Amino acid sequence: MTEETPGFDEQQPDVPSGATSDDAEPKAASPSAEEGAAPAGDTGQDVALVAQLDQARTALSERTADLQRLQAEFQNYRRRVERDRIAVKEIAIANLLTELLPVLDDIGRAREHGELVGGFKSVAESLESTAAKMGLQQFGKEGEPFDPTIHEALMHSYAPDVTETTCVAILQPGYRIGERTIRPARVAVAEPQPGAQTVKADESADAEDKESGGPDEG
Repeated sequence: MTEETPGFDEQQPDVPSGATSDDAEPKAASPSAEEGAAPAGDTGQDVALVAQLDQARTALSERTADLQRLQAEFQNYRRRVERDRIAVKEIAIANLLTELLPVLDDIGRAREHGELVGGFKSVAESLESTAAKMGLQQFGKEGEPFDPTIHEALMHSYAPDVTETTCVAILQPGYRIGERTIRPARVAVAEPQPGAQTVKADESADAEDKESGGPDEG
């Protein structure tokens, strides 16, 4: 009696007639097909990335321009504020010193009369020094030509020894801060004597004739 080997009675999968064993196995996906599909997807992603990059660059350019404009506006604002601050400071100083001018006039008159002595002299000199440090400058001297932009003529006369309108007396000194005049010098002026120029011209001609020996006799 022959013994049967266990397991040989297991049924094998049915294979259709005319089919080989290779046909029975599932076919693997073709590598060439996968490789051909991949580039199409990558191209679409590249286009999308380039578009996003262009948008980002455009937005960056716009933001940079906005920042530069804001920075320029801020610099202009700072310069304008600094200019206004200086102007307000100069106006405040000018107003203060203008109120002190009568006091400085009193000090000048006291000095002219020899009354600026003792403690009053120290206080007066300290006040004048402080005003000078704040930019106050005094002007106006006897003998200088009259300038209507910085002089105010309160008295007028004629003098034979002047050749142009001249300040012959300073009634009140003028004051300025930098190039700004806060009070003109109040002066007495003298003009050349009417006809003095003609007389001087005739005298000069006579003197020249005498030096040359006079007119030729016929």
